[in-house]
Amino acid sequence: MKAERQRPKPIRVLIVAAPPDWLGGQAVQAARLLEGLAREPDVEAELLPIHPRLPGALQLLHEIKYVRTVVYTIAYYALLFLRLPRFDVAHIFAASYFSFLITPAPAVLIAKLYGKPVLLNYHSGEAEDHLRRWPRSTKLIFRLADRVVAPSRYLVEVFARFGIEAEAVTNTAPLERFAFRERRPLRPTLLSNRSLEGHYNVADTLRAFALIERSAPDARLIVAGDGSERERLKALAAELGLKRVEFAGVAPPDRMPELYDRADIFVNSSLVDNMPLSLIEAFACGLAVVSSDAGGIPDLVTDGETGLLSPPGDYETMAANVIRLLGDQSLAMALINRARASCQQYTWAAARRSWLKIYRGLSGGRKDSARQLIEQ
Repeated sequence: MKAERQRPKPIRVLIVAAPPDWLGGQAVQAARLLEGLAREPDVEAELLPIHPRLPGALQLLHEIKYVRTVVYTIAYYALLFLRLPRFDVAHIFAASYFSFLITPAPAVLIAKLYGKPVLLNYHSGEAEDHLRRWPRSTKLIFRLADRVVAPSRYLVEVFARFGIEAEAVTNTAPLERFAFRERRPLRPTLLSNRSLEGHYNVADTLRAFALIERSAPDARLIVAGDGSERERLKALAAELGLKRVEFAGVAPPDRMPELYDRADIFVNSSLVDNMPLSLIEAFACGLAVVSSDAGGIPDLVTDGETGLLSPPGDYETMAANVIRLLGDQSLAMALINRARASCQQYTWAAARRSWLKIYRGLSGGRKDSARQLIEQ
């Protein structure tokens, strides 16, 4: 009697990323990746948070400004040394500038010390400026990475200009969590959901809304999110005399479906961007999308097909696009319906094959990777 063929062991993947309780696209994407991989029998994935939870009384150190930074950094590095040996692949999320040096860079170096293959998953829309201004640190870390993955063709093209080979695997959205609602008629209720930081340029959303109010006196604007520009933006709203602006504050993922349902038009005036999850979620909920065409946004929104785009910094055209939709309901409905149909390419079902192929390729080459490191 022939012995039963043993099932190959699952590929063990350590995902190094922001924890789920952090606000931001990377934390959301890491959580969604873990959810998807939990359904895959060929992969065992775990999260190593870049901001580990401290045990017991050590949590009190969180209140001490500079001490907490040192303690959290030491805890993060210690966990990398302790946990990486048990995994076949290190999947490391990365952003730009100084955060690149203190979180993904050490993870890449420690993974290579153990001979582990590294997947560097870069998400920042500021990639071009980062690579130009920080050439030494980025060159070393990208050279050590076995695969570089970005969520958009835009970033793949940016990396190519710097001689870095990368591939695109799209962000995903759990469409079942975002209920579609028909907007008939389309109301002048606008939503912005971006961090209140300079490069997201929410100031231009306020300036555009001032023009929209002249055409639609009953227009409303909900500004979700928080950041270093909050007080300046509130002052600008007052200076512009905006009558119906609501600063809704921090909006964790579980609050967003309710905010999307309150609005009919999603507006985004970012100057630098990649592949914002909020636009995909707006598509899924049935909002009409009016945005700048910064960075990778044209890969996500096709002007005149799934939304209306304008050049970054051109708030007058953005306002005109909103007014155009309010005056042409048939155009708005057509954009909304095509955008909703496009959402299927951002599901786990669409992305899973790419991730599994990458993991298999990396885990199959892990012995060679370790040998080459030793020989060097």
